[in-house]
Amino acid sequence: MPIFKVITEYTELRGKRILLRLDLNVPLEEGEVRDAYRIEQSLATIDFLRKEGARVVIMSHIGKGKPEDTLLPVAKYLNKKFPVTFLDQPMSTENVRMVGRMEDGDVVLLENLRHEKGEEANDPEFARAIAALGDIYVNDAFAVSHRAHASVVGIPLLLPSYAGILFAEEVRRLSVALAPKHPFLFIVGGAKISTKMPLLKKFLETADYVFVGGALANNFFKVAGHEIGKSVYDETELKGLKELLDHERLIIPSDVIVKNEGGSEPRRLDSVTKSDMSVDIGPESVRNMEAVIGSAALIVWNGPLGYYEAGFTNGTREFFLLITNAQATSIVGGGDTVALINEMHLLDRFSFVSTGGGAMLDFLQNETLPGIEALLHK
Repeated sequence: MPIFKVITEYTELRGKRILLRLDLNVPLEEGEVRDAYRIEQSLATIDFLRKEGARVVIMSHIGKGKPEDTLLPVAKYLNKKFPVTFLDQPMSTENVRMVGRMEDGDVVLLENLRHEKGEEANDPEFARAIAALGDIYVNDAFAVSHRAHASVVGIPLLLPSYAGILFAEEVRRLSVALAPKHPFLFIVGGAKISTKMPLLKKFLETADYVFVGGALANNFFKVAGHEIGKSVYDETELKGLKELLDHERLIIPSDVIVKNEGGSEPRRLDSVTKSDMSVDIGPESVRNMEAVIGSAALIVWNGPLGYYEAGFTNGTREFFLLITNAQATSIVGGGDTVALINEMHLLDRFSFVSTGGGAMLDFLQNETLPGIEALLHK
């Protein structure tokens, strides 16, 4: 596991300006925070810094950086917890003045970093301008630490740098999968096979079982010669899957839920027609996994097993219930997956629920991230 300094090790924080990178990229609905999981997970570090008398300058992004993508609803949410001053630009002379007037324990939140092109471009000038607001940099945004952006890798070059409480916990918990207990079950869902192919290959060598669901499974159905109808798949990746299809540790669904003009219904793979679209794993596939899940010592899962955006979540929900009733250490991540866990009020039934989606995958694959390397540079 990478060894970096954690901000709780720092003993003289009173009066220090802490540039705190959080991941506050949460879903909004009519100007209100719809799912506050990532915000709530960040509170431990904020509370620690305030208690120690630090002056906390929070920076984050939300959305794609469009003018309408604003952190103001997040500021309103945080203000229910403690006083927060919202600065409506990520970079300005007014920000410098306001930060200069902060007192011990104060918190300010900068507007969406992605309103400035220098953030995603990791522009050194932008990094210097933001770094001037702080004495110490803290990264508590594990979920964006797979991206080499200015607030993740540029600013740490300019200031003493530490991991936040959540960041350190993410790395510690996910590292369990790098030296796993056995039997080890890895579950992967979602849509993009290209982003998950390296991880599939890695865990087919280290896990006892690898279950593939979601639109990822359609690619394996196609390679196996099954009719997949109107189902989503990636033709460019099919060639690379042929060598994996017969791997003894790979498990793919035996049946699916299909959507067609008549509605939705379960079908075995050999019964799918050209007018069908696979949208979830089927009930037989869930039953077939009961024993595997029940006997596992470690379960790691990333990505939903059905077409989440269209409301096809039954397969994922059934897996959740099987896992929460099992004895395994369970680690789950991915934005849609976590949102569903939260909706089902099952957060405390898993051993660890990661805030990361892509970051979780990249860490499990590479055993480090750009954001981790940035904290190790000194």
